[in-house]
Amino acid sequence: MKKLLLFCSFFILVLQVRTAQLALIVLNTTGWNVARVPADWQVKVNHGKPDFSVSTERGTSCLRLKSVKASFSLEREVDVDPAQLPYLTWNWKVTQLPNGGDFRRAATDDQAAQVLVAFDDRRILSYIWDSTAPKGAEQRANYIPLAHVFSVVCESGSADANRWIAESRNVAADYERAYGKPAPRVKGLRLQINSQHTGTVAESYFGEVAFRSSQQ
Repeated sequence: MKKLLLFCSFFILVLQVRTAQLALIVLNTTGWNVARVPADWQVKVNHGKPDFSVSTERGTSCLRLKSVKASFSLEREVDVDPAQLPYLTWNWKVTQLPNGGDFRRAATDDQAAQVLVAFDDRRILSYIWDSTAPKGAEQRANYIPLAHVFSVVCESGSADANRWIAESRNVAADYERAYGKPAPRVKGLRLQINSQHTGTVAESYFGEVAFRSSQQ
């Protein structure tokens, strides 16, 4: 009887290990010093002046981005096998959309919030909160030199502005649909905001960002 109980306990433990969700937390701003970005993150400025800070929302810390006719991002290197961690999850909130922004035209390609996933073959998936393009819209950017960017509109317009929205995307499936082949390793992640094309102002917030083995 004792051996049977030990066997059952061992079996349950193995089952729990196999079914436990694996996760790589990419963004957790707890303990961030606004005056100095952590060593594993870099600020990249395309245009104008970057404006970012760490604030507290819902009792937890988050990253705030604001663009005044600017374009900048925070990015970090990662090494993720999408076969093991196919799901990208994040929380975001938009408080000000760039008026007239629409990713479908180069002249209006401004978004209050973007999450860009860079793969080993230099191809990119871009998940965006667009001002105008409808939710679910997808498009390959052909006007960016030496880059392959496939964009997906996860949220659109101001209907859910000032509200935290939880997102979950299967990056492995999105990559294969976009580029017609299995996804290689993920090598980078970027959180971006821009309003330089429309000459407007945008503001957004990001909570935890993570790669996970299963959908939340």
